[in-house]
Amino acid sequence: MTTVGNGTVGVAVLGAAGTIAPAIVHDLAESPEVGKMLLLDLDAAKAEAVAAAHGGPNASARAVDARDNGELSAALDGIDVLVNTASYRINIDAMRACLAARCHYLDLGGLYWLTGRQLEFSQQFERAGLLAVLGIGSSPGKTNLMAARALAELGVRAADSIDICAAGRDPEAGDKFSPPYAVQTLLDELTMRPVVLRDGIPIEIEPLSDGGVIDYGDPIGEVETIFTLHSELATFGSSFGAAASSFRLSLAPRLLTRLKLLVGASPEAVAAAAAEAVPPSSHTTSVHLVRATAGDRTVTVRAITSPHFGIGGSIVSTAAPIAAAVRLLARGSLSAVGAHPPELCIDPDEMFAELETRGCSFSVQS
Repeated sequence: MTTVGNGTVGVAVLGAAGTIAPAIVHDLAESPEVGKMLLLDLDAAKAEAVAAAHGGPNASARAVDARDNGELSAALDGIDVLVNTASYRINIDAMRACLAARCHYLDLGGLYWLTGRQLEFSQQFERAGLLAVLGIGSSPGKTNLMAARALAELGVRAADSIDICAAGRDPEAGDKFSPPYAVQTLLDELTMRPVVLRDGIPIEIEPLSDGGVIDYGDPIGEVETIFTLHSELATFGSSFGAAASSFRLSLAPRLLTRLKLLVGASPEAVAAAAAEAVPPSSHTTSVHLVRATAGDRTVTVRAITSPHFGIGGSIVSTAAPIAAAVRLLARGSLSAVGAHPPELCIDPDEMFAELETRGCSFSVQS
């Protein structure tokens, strides 16, 4: 590992052939803070294709099985930071490999239950002088920092409630099966029991519970939502003292119907559906709302992500925060060590300034 904060960094991207990774690679290739890039995936040919299409002259690719800690840690030799975009199921393996290789770690979230296990590695990362940021995509990630911004606007350190709402729409989806990210992760979110905070206590509710109609503003408007399991709820109680919190998602009705048909399907059927899926178009838009209440005041922070780099906003929304975190780390803006959620180690204003250069705009209503 080289010293970050004084030049360019070497970055490895794990899961490089996935839905989100090509946009991250493209963003990193446009970032002067990034030197070499190593794209890692089970499928070397697909990783090489992403490197050729998005990585620029300093990108290379190779096959790696992240479940083999020795194999992954060997691949990380000379790398400063691992950007883990693979399935959350391998997050623990990837963190162990980073400790062995002495490199920093960033991921897109652990789907609530895994987040607690990942936080248990904090002392090991701290002793090694390394940072692990747990969940720095759109949600978790950007939404965590929007919550921090809302509390700052309220002028409080603890909120009575924090509610997160996410939605995305693809005007060109039509009849196509076009999920915004991995099919299996979407199915996990829809079938695992959501967790909400009530009176400061995590409570499990029924999957697909009705979240009511939410007005996301233009261009999505008023749409129905469901409660889903999400990583923010694993830290909002401790980070913000939130007595109540929830996460609600709005998927396009046709997409939600198709996903419901896959609930309980065999692994082979899910794999076939994933193979059939087409990437979202370059015209998608993503909207996130975070509403925090303290006493008789409520602050809503709204983020809208439009297409950028010729890539749809729903993908850029997830890709841009983790790429921005690499830049902030390279500049020395992220000085924390240990394993932390974004709200405890990233300044919201610094992140928002980065994201505003990547098609994202923010507004605050008090």
